Amino acid sequence: MEIARIVWDLQKATVREALEALPEGRDIDYKTVQTFLRRLEAKGYLTSKRNGRSLVYTAKVRPNQVIRETVKDFVGRLFDGETLPLVEHLIREQGLESGDLDQLKSMLNELENEQAAEK
Repeated sequence: MEIARIVWDLQKATVREALEALPEGRDIDYKTVQTFLRRLEAKGYLTSKRNGRSLVYTAKVRPNQVIRETVKDFVGRLFDGETLPLVEHLIREQGLESGDLDQLKSMLNELENEQAAEK
């Protein structure tokens, strides 16, 4: 996903450009970045066009779609599709700052109001 984010940020990138955009100290070689880009293309997240001797990769889907699919797969495999255990784990293990807690309460109130309106 780190490589996908780089392509989204740059809007288009060759293997070399993606490699150079990695954070300093990130020990990934050219071939590994190339493999990641090919896998992202095979999954349908990126598309590529030949420009001279290089392939230029661009996003085929929006980041939100990839995040949605990745989280769904993660929750399915780790938590049997149940979201509450994931949320509980994140809150207990990662903690929340007071502003985060207020935002979470607000989100829960909104969700509750939406569900009440649907009934």
